[in-house]
Amino acid sequence: MILNASGRCDVCGYFMPWLLKRIDAGYADVRNPFYPKIVHRVLFDHVDGIVFCTKNPIPALGVLERIPWPILFQVTLTPYKEEMEPGVPDKRLVIEAIKELSEQLGIDHVMLRYDPILISPVYTVDYHKMMFERLCSQLNGYTETIIISFLDLKKNTLLNQKKYQYREPALIEMRTLAKHFSETASKYNMKVQTCAEEVDLKEFGVENLPCMSQETAYFLTKKMKKYKKGQRNECECISTVDLGAYNCCGHGCRYCYANYDEKQIHINMKKHDPDSSLICGHLHDEDEIRIRES
Repeated sequence: MILNASGRCDVCGYFMPWLLKRIDAGYADVRNPFYPKIVHRVLFDHVDGIVFCTKNPIPALGVLERIPWPILFQVTLTPYKEEMEPGVPDKRLVIEAIKELSEQLGIDHVMLRYDPILISPVYTVDYHKMMFERLCSQLNGYTETIIISFLDLKKNTLLNQKKYQYREPALIEMRTLAKHFSETASKYNMKVQTCAEEVDLKEFGVENLPCMSQETAYFLTKKMKKYKKGQRNECECISTVDLGAYNCCGHGCRYCYANYDEKQIHINMKKHDPDSSLICGHLHDEDEIRIRES
């Protein structure tokens, strides 16, 4: 199995001490978000590799040697200001951390995510063009792949739309940005791709590819293993095992689909115990534990 840490919350940014303790214990428990009394016990003997999806890779520096599996980082680096991402560290520090990760793990073990791309009176198409070029120039030689995606105005992201006046990019804006991003990335020895996007941007050199493909898994693990496809119909990524929990992330991003209830986020983060097998709270007597080996 491939561990995902995490698509639900930022394990690297907020819960790295917990993860290290779980590695020492040999397993972690993950509460089913739809059936909370069901707890999946993830046995680490069956882990082939780990993918860190994070906006703050800084806590990983200095502890990489304690992680016993092959590591891939997908670091999300967006150009939004503090009012939109109140808990995200200074981007200059994140960039320096990305450089250090690349030097320690190798350039092909660090991918960037520039997502979601949203448009507002502040974050215009020209603003994105300028900031993307700045990002590429600063990270030339430290990564080869940038994954972009566009904002989807779902129920959760609609909550803050009126206050921050953001919207989905129009098709012409997507095409304009894709062309500029692809040309800019090429200039700095990088490539741009999307994942699970319906819009076709291949004419600009931006392909829609899985961000966690069978090929990427083989590169990471060096194991010729056929991994199951993930559950999302629009996505061709392989299935990974997410160690996180929803509404349990302190970044406070105003466009986040996974963490949208500020009151519940505060409650859940107060429940975190680094010595618990769960990332949020503790096991209960009525919980049904199911062993997960793949």
